[in-house]
Amino acid sequence: MNEPLSPYPRVRLLAPRLPQHPAIFRRALESDVRLAPGSVVDLVDDGGHFLARGFWNGHARIGLRVLTRDAHESIDGDWIGARIAAALALRARLDLDVEQGALRLIHAEGDGLPGLVVDRYVDLLVIEYFAAGMWKLRGAVEAALRARYPEATLYHYAEAHVQKQESFDCSAAPLPAPRWVREHGLEFQVQPGIRHKTGFFVDQRDNRARLGAWAQGRMLDLCCNSGGFALNAARAGCVAVTGIDLDPEVLQLARANAARNALRVEFIVADLFPYLEQALAAGQRWDTVVLDPAKLTRDAARLPQALRTYVAMNALALRALAPGGLLLSCSCTGLVDEPAFLEALRRAAALVGRELQILHVGGAGPDHPWRVAAPEGRYLKAVFARVV
Repeated sequence: MNEPLSPYPRVRLLAPRLPQHPAIFRRALESDVRLAPGSVVDLVDDGGHFLARGFWNGHARIGLRVLTRDAHESIDGDWIGARIAAALALRARLDLDVEQGALRLIHAEGDGLPGLVVDRYVDLLVIEYFAAGMWKLRGAVEAALRARYPEATLYHYAEAHVQKQESFDCSAAPLPAPRWVREHGLEFQVQPGIRHKTGFFVDQRDNRARLGAWAQGRMLDLCCNSGGFALNAARAGCVAVTGIDLDPEVLQLARANAARNALRVEFIVADLFPYLEQALAAGQRWDTVVLDPAKLTRDAARLPQALRTYVAMNALALRALAPGGLLLSCSCTGLVDEPAFLEALRRAAALVGRELQILHVGGAGPDHPWRVAAPEGRYLKAVFARVV
């Protein structure tokens, strides 16, 4: 079949073949391209034959984000609407057990929409843009969402480092009013715009439920954020629950969540390293420990340091656990794959003379689909282990 005439400018691929991965680095593309960041382009081979269509960005490390490999697909409002409709239909088909509106509706490359994440909190849709091209199409994105959720409030944002890397300006929108969401019978307040993703860590939903089923004794939640794991442990009957985080603002949210659910949890503003060192020196031990730090790096050059930090963190957490205790150790660093994270845990256990009996290795729920060609979409690793 002959290729259709295309209105899009062409960019030549320098690599011998088109990668399966939807993100193509700038170094694999011709260098003398003068187009605005976020322009839709056709990627062609040396013979000028169509390979893919996507967002171009000559200012970013990722030079092209592949949107389609079909030359007959135009990137417009209809295309956006069809992709969003498919993502929402998938969530409906999965019949997820979401009691009251905490759900990821669109998961970037996993839903064929690179540069776009949308989370739903009851009647609030939080839209995160992290590609200049998707930001340019924001009108079509928001129109498609309003067509499906006409009563919803839409709030969009982009992190400052993303705007700088991608060369676009996402003007700050007024913060929406907080929402209360219900998950596994507990209620949590969601407040987008306070530096913590889209307002709530929806990706840990299934892991919070498992932790609630397995937690026992004294429980310590390190990097606790708004208290999701701590509250599940408290409801499960843990005799004493403590949450640690460096951010006093998010701990105010955690305390409000505990009060809303009539649960007793002690929340402390502290850095986990000195806190654990002092606790260990005082002879404290816990029966359940959760370690869920923020992303440690986005830079592949800093990956070795990130892995060393995971080893150090987990070594301390293991020292803090009583024999037979339960560890839930998490990593949301996409550059750290599951084998590398498990190796970091092995090294941590060896450092402190403990052994880990792995019970379960999980991740985000099915509302966070990922493509086998883009494994970093499976960014969350959640390892449940018994400490021997």
